[in-house]
Amino acid sequence: MGHREDLLEGAKKCLVEKGFVRTTARDIVSASGTNLASIGYHYGSKDALLTQAFTGLMEEWGENFHKGLDGEGGSLERFRALWEGVLARREESGRIWAASMEVALGGDRLPELRALLAASQGEGRRGLISLLTGTPEEELDERDLRTLGAFYQALLNGLMLQWLFDPGSAATAEEFTEGMRRAAEGVTGAGARD
Repeated sequence: MGHREDLLEGAKKCLVEKGFVRTTARDIVSASGTNLASIGYHYGSKDALLTQAFTGLMEEWGENFHKGLDGEGGSLERFRALWEGVLARREESGRIWAASMEVALGGDRLPELRALLAASQGEGRRGLISLLTGTPEEELDERDLRTLGAFYQALLNGLMLQWLFDPGSAATAEEFTEGMRRAAEGVTGAGARD
């Protein structure tokens, strides 16, 4: 690997161990075995590198779910399988989610980093839609991302926030799926009572 790849892997390690706010450029250099000048040369800034590392972690996370998800795209079985996978990996993903919450709740303390992460949300939404519906990412348009993608992203963020706040009271995949089924029935009128 070259310095660019080493920096990216070092930044991923730092994100998982320390989060966005506590990770310094020196931490990344130490974890990657590179030098400080490499960060600016390859990524422009520490925040840009951390954002790319975060995006990479999310892509790796999503790729693991593409393999072996039960159920047809758009089915409740697929919906449940995804949330079972999310919750099964919550221990390893928890620090990454906590890091993103750090940035989201940090207000204007990290405006550049926040802007970079906001710009990467579309890719996250695209991946979630593909995972849950089975639709290839390249077939999705902006409306898909702003509607269905935003909805799925809100579900994912909400579930992880529940888990980060109090793992004991967070919904299970079964409860989450049942809630989705009931909400869908309520909205569409299916199963409505007289």
